Amino acid sequence: MADISNIVKSIQNIMRTDTGVDGDAQRISQLVWMLFLKVFDAKEEEFELESENYKSPIPQKLRWRSWATDDEGLTGEELMLFINNELFPTLKELDITTSNAYAPLVKGMFEDAYNYMKSGTLLRQVVNKLEEIHFDNLSERHLFNDMYEQILKDLQSAGNAGEYYTPRAVTEFIVQMVDPKLGEKVFDPACGTGGFLISSINHIMKSDVKTAEDKKTLEHTIQGIEKKQLPYMLCLTNLILHDIETPNIRHDNSLSYPLKDITPNERVDCIVANPPFGGTEEQGIENNFPATYRTRETADLFLLLFIQMLKPRGRAGIVLPDGTLFGDGVTARIKEKLLEECNLHTIVRLPNGIFAPYTDINTNLLFFTKGEPTKEIWYYEQPLPQGYKKYTKTKPVKLQDFDELKKWWNDRAENEQAYKVSIDTIKANNFNLDVKNPHKGEEEEELTTNEIIDKIEASMSKSVELLEEIRGLANARG
Repeated sequence: MADISNIVKSIQNIMRTDTGVDGDAQRISQLVWMLFLKVFDAKEEEFELESENYKSPIPQKLRWRSWATDDEGLTGEELMLFINNELFPTLKELDITTSNAYAPLVKGMFEDAYNYMKSGTLLRQVVNKLEEIHFDNLSERHLFNDMYEQILKDLQSAGNAGEYYTPRAVTEFIVQMVDPKLGEKVFDPACGTGGFLISSINHIMKSDVKTAEDKKTLEHTIQGIEKKQLPYMLCLTNLILHDIETPNIRHDNSLSYPLKDITPNERVDCIVANPPFGGTEEQGIENNFPATYRTRETADLFLLLFIQMLKPRGRAGIVLPDGTLFGDGVTARIKEKLLEECNLHTIVRLPNGIFAPYTDINTNLLFFTKGEPTKEIWYYEQPLPQGYKKYTKTKPVKLQDFDELKKWWNDRAENEQAYKVSIDTIKANNFNLDVKNPHKGEEEEELTTNEIIDKIEASMSKSVELLEEIRGLANARG
């Protein structure tokens, strides 16, 4: 079986010698559109076996099998002319008004994709390397996960502030606790490369999917939106390989629509998400939200969206930074709304380094149900494994690290890790959710460097928002 790590390294080393590819982001983007064509071609082989009437949305000459699989096929200038003058222009302009269900998928993948490579000889070498992986072989399907993880590791230097890729152990734990069922709409409005959606698919497949009709139901109820082209492309490819034949993933910004326009029909049963945080949205996005909640902090805006998108009795499991927990001003008003409209029953305080190597920002898992106000909040301070000072790139979080928390979940009692706080206490502290563990001594409550930074950033954000409010009042008075 192929060694994915070595193949990815070889591909990236080839790309580094090409004068057209500049940096990790372009290398990954270049790899992903080719990976998509290869994966989609493998899926099409299955479709053709299932139905002799299957028709590809991709013209025969442009299908991966027609130009890529012969290692002595198109190369050099001839390959570059084919890619730049035929393949990309045709796939970017596919007719999606036809009855072919896969045409929008392929067009969506290529509409913002580019071929950065300038050497057809080097491009042929990359294609031949990809051909060492056989995604049509069921026993090797899991290899995509290895490639996917390798790509995510490389994304750390290609991403911008606020983009953190959630460890698989965290996505799986959140999904297990939210426990989505077949037929329920599961939504991630900032789905990135699809980690939460894949965990949801696997969770539902294990317990609920028995028939072909069940599988169709699952396909139609897994929904996501992703703003950035690169993770969107990865998400589509990942879902297709996990047998979601027509992924319900939109390339869009979830925050770019007025909150009041969300209809009951659009609401969902489950939200599992790690929204972008630590950054700000583009100018004007905040105008889609009620005036009293306007901010450009992405985590705050997504929290408002989550509340609005849930059906009554809908459930959410999300990741949020410490800054949201102790933030005041607009952030406090948003938390007040959350606690009035939802039962925020559990906050899991994650240990240091959980998002290594992407960031050391302190994070929390929030679990809430729509439709009834919060009366008390249970906190669980997730410990590090024995002997760990923090999680690192070489010592990442594992799903079994949450075993004790899972045992506690359905039979709750206060202990060294767990404590509960009444809503009256939260209100008296201006909706500050950053409640320290009362079972620990003062010496253990000293702020870490990252907590100090979080508090400084929250204070600065509050000052900016206060100045904007004052400026707005001054303008209103003329």
